[in-house]
Amino acid sequence: MDPKIHSGLDIVIPPPLIYIFALLIGIGLNYLWPTSLLPSFWAFAAGAVLIVVSILIMPPVLLRFRRAGTTFDVRKVASTLITDGPYRFSRNPTYVSLTLLYVGLGGIFNNVWILIFVVPLFLVIDLWIVRREETHLEEKFGEAYLRYKLVTRRWL
Repeated sequence: MDPKIHSGLDIVIPPPLIYIFALLIGIGLNYLWPTSLLPSFWAFAAGAVLIVVSILIMPPVLLRFRRAGTTFDVRKVASTLITDGPYRFSRNPTYVSLTLLYVGLGGIFNNVWILIFVVPLFLVIDLWIVRREETHLEEKFGEAYLRYKLVTRRWL
């Protein structure tokens, strides 16, 4: 086992793959039972806005990881606690970005199934990924992470 992988996290599937899996389920269900939510123009416009916001969140996040010299891979041990940039507003800006991208694609495709699956997707990410990450960060950074949790929301 790679010593950089933290066995306590026990995260096997990278979170982006979970989002892709949910997206493919939604696309497949829409193929079998097509349905839409809004008129095409409005669904596309709303989806495009969400995708743009999602894309704007990621560069500052990735820049923080690069500057800190820590891993972006949630399956590996964090070496630095990042609390600035987008992390001032949310402890999980990456998942906020991925969720906005996912919902935005649901709008672009005007696919109700994708939008329905955002709830179970969010629960999987929150319960199976984020909670494990938080436990790891508490163990690794102790009081500093606990103080950060007091002033910064988990989501928005």
